[in-house]
Amino acid sequence: MGQFPGRPPHCLLITGGAGFIGTNFVHYWADRYPQDKLTVLDALTYAGKRENLRHLEQTNRLQFVEGNITDRQLVDQLLARHDITCLVNFAAESHVDRSISAPDTFVQTNIVGTFTLLEAFRAHWQSQVARNPERRYCFLQVSTDEVYGSLTEASPGFTETTAFAPNSPYSASKAGGDHFVRAYSQTYGMPTIVTHCSNNYGPYQFPEKLIPLICRNILQGLPLPIYGDGRNIRDWIYVDDHCHALELVLLNGQFGESYNIGTDDEVRNIDLVHTLCDLMDDLAADLPVSPSQKLIQFVDDRPGHDWRYAIDATKLRQELGWRPKASIATGLRKTVQWYLAHLDW
Repeated sequence: MGQFPGRPPHCLLITGGAGFIGTNFVHYWADRYPQDKLTVLDALTYAGKRENLRHLEQTNRLQFVEGNITDRQLVDQLLARHDITCLVNFAAESHVDRSISAPDTFVQTNIVGTFTLLEAFRAHWQSQVARNPERRYCFLQVSTDEVYGSLTEASPGFTETTAFAPNSPYSASKAGGDHFVRAYSQTYGMPTIVTHCSNNYGPYQFPEKLIPLICRNILQGLPLPIYGDGRNIRDWIYVDDHCHALELVLLNGQFGESYNIGTDDEVRNIDLVHTLCDLMDDLAADLPVSPSQKLIQFVDDRPGHDWRYAIDATKLRQELGWRPKASIATGLRKTVQWYLAHLDW
């Protein structure tokens, strides 16, 4: 169980808390800091599920509010009513393929929504900080490594000083929101932090994403679609390790700074799929096609497909002492076991 040495309990507003990473963060924080007050705001679009948090609601561990982060009046009410000290913004449209076909939604959520949260939190913080100097107020923007663009195989990993070079409407919209967060720190002195994380995997991920999609299709005997030749490279992180990094940043990170979060677990997409096939063959019973690698099917590459992502997390490791606990091997096995135990997902 965690604690805040010398600090009063925090009151967190977690936007997008019913989504994949948000859900895992809410469970992580509730387990470690039972004295804190948690409020979740989520629009419950296709990727958000209130059922993910039902047990915490039923045991009065959090309050759930269905609503959109672009609703300024609602956000103002929640900040005041729940005496919020820290706003953690997970709310985002995040699927690259969807951003290509419907970019306007990404602009509204990832840019306009972030701006709305910033304006509301600025007014709330300015009204409260003088009266509560002992409290740590923070606006934490949870972002992505995709804002940095693409790397060649020989390039060093992204650092916090790497210039933004987004290549999809999704990453461009996240970069826009991140720029607003930085501007509010520089212009208003607002206590903000931005994190850029590599590809997450673990429980509760929506099945359109690569790892749960592969597991689902293997169970149903459906093709396993791989973009291009499958040689694109990603840095992968188990979601609990991401949550631990966010905990350290939220409690001890420097305001006005950004922190990269990654594990150096770089894997080619095709190799990841082969590993998932082996795990499913080992852990799942009565598969319709065996070995499941027979289902692999290469499809046309998507437009603007980044070749490689790699994160240099030296700053996070040196300043805050973060280290990942799960290797790609152990994390993937736990993830596959979770999906097999939650077939309704």
